[in-house]
This record gives sequence, C-alpha cells and structure tokens, in this order.
Amino acid sequence: MATSGNDTEARTASQRRMQNRDKLEADILAEAVRVFAEAGYEGASIATVAENTGLSKQNLMYYFPTKQALYQRVLDGVLDDWLERMDSLADPEREPRDVLRAYIQAKLRFSREQPWASRVYAMEVISGAQLYGEQIQKRVVPLLRKDIDVFERWIGEGRIGQVNATHLLFAIWAMTQSYADFATQMALVLNRKQLSKKDFDDAENMITNMVLAAVALPAA
Repeated sequence: MATSGNDTEARTASQRRMQNRDKLEADILAEAVRVFAEAGYEGASIATVAENTGLSKQNLMYYFPTKQALYQRVLDGVLDDWLERMDSLADPEREPRDVLRAYIQAKLRFSREQPWASRVYAMEVISGAQLYGEQIQKRVVPLLRKDIDVFERWIGEGRIGQVNATHLLFAIWAMTQSYADFATQMALVLNRKQLSKKDFDDAENMITNMVLAAVALPAA
C-alpha cells in the first residue's frame, strides 16, 4: 500500500521530536553529573541543573519529575559505562597479561574521560549507597563473580599464580578510580593544573606491572 505524503511528513516530524528529546535528556544528564559530583545528592538541586542547562525547573521536571529520579538515571548511565569496561575480563581464552592490561587501560580511560561520573558513583558508595545499593548488588556482584571465575580458571590452568582475585580486583578499582576522585590532589602535588595524558600512561604502566607481579607474571 502506498504511503501518503502526509504520513511521511508525520513520521519525519515524530522522529525529529524524538531526536530533540533525546538530545535534551542527554544535555540534562551531562549537567546533572557535574552538579551531583560537585554538591553531592543532598546539596544538588533540580533548579541548579535546570538553570545550567538553560531550562526552567518545570521544563526539566517534565523529563525527570524528582531529584531522585534524575540521580538514579545519572547513576544508571555511570554504571552502564563502568560495567561495559569491566566486562573486558570476561574472555578467559585470551592471554592473562593482555586481558589485565586492557582492563586497567579501560578503567583509567574511564577516570580520564568521565571524572565527574566517577566521583558521583564514589560519593554514593562513600555515603553508604542508600539510594543505589540495590542496583550495585544486582548488577556489579554477578559480573564480579564472573570475573573471579576467570581468575580461578587461569589459576587452575597454571597460567597465573595463586591470588585472591576478589581483593586484586578491589585494588585495581581503587588504584584506577583514584585518578578521577583524587585528580585535583595529584595535580597539586605535581604542580600543574590537571593531570596529563602522559600521567595516565605512566599510571597504566605502573599499575599494570604491579598487577602482573601480583599474579606472578613478568612485568610488561
């Protein structure tokens, strides 16, 4: 059946509205990440996010009716990105050295590219994960167990030495995330305005070599 011109125009208009809505939501979320990272959940306000995005508070609340709904959406996005990078450990067939380096590289890239997102997540956890603990348990724990299984398979095959995989992963998280959460302190110590890409490259080499030593592999 032929499609009329009016039908085509209506579909085009609908697609344009959807694209505009998606872009506006993305702009809101990008600003919300920064506001929550700077002020924390209690200190942040929808009014501030709206003003910084160039919207009225009422307009923003059409998309996110409460501060908690906005906060949850921000953390959903942060966790999606974080877990996608974390999933690089899921292939036990690759060489442990290559997998570990790629994993550390991905986590440091997240700290470099998404420092506000890293800080929002860290602040939520430090405060006791009162608003997002259920999602962390539901989504992070299964993937952590999957990654631990990979380590245990490597150990069983004699490809790495005996290691407490859980605490090794905790250590990797702490080392890599500190380059977002404590970047200001690091830059001050280094007497510069911000960390450079070379700083992150140096961190990658140092952390990778530490981790390889922990699993009884020669340094890269």
